[in-house]
Amino acid sequence: QVQLVESGGGLVQVGGSLRLSCAASGRTFSTYTMGWFRQAPGKEREFVAGIRWNSVTTSYADSVKGRFTISRDNAKNTVALQMNSLKPEDTAVYYCAASRAIVVLRTPSAYDYWGQGTQVTVSS
Repeated sequence: QVQLVESGGGLVQVGGSLRLSCAASGRTFSTYTMGWFRQAPGKEREFVAGIRWNSVTTSYADSVKGRFTISRDNAKNTVALQMNSLKPEDTAVYYCAASRAIVVLRTPSAYDYWGQGTQVTVSS
């Protein structure tokens, strides 16, 4: 089992940056594909970015490509999401998730474990 705890959310102005972190418990963290999702009020949870266990493959939603970067440190059991050039439409609760799949999948149902979420608010 994997437990996930996100941190780093907050209030930022348009064009600013935030770095989200996700700390994982469990000795098998390095075997999981990791993903970041977000959910805005009244909207469905959507895929933001994902990374395979070996960091060779990453995947991004079109809406964040070129602005967000996902990374992981298997030695520290952490995964991060660097968010630059933030826009008001990036406002949402951001979730870290772990999947047993060997490829990065974009559907929430493919992920087995979830964190509690961290709020990101981008003000104009």
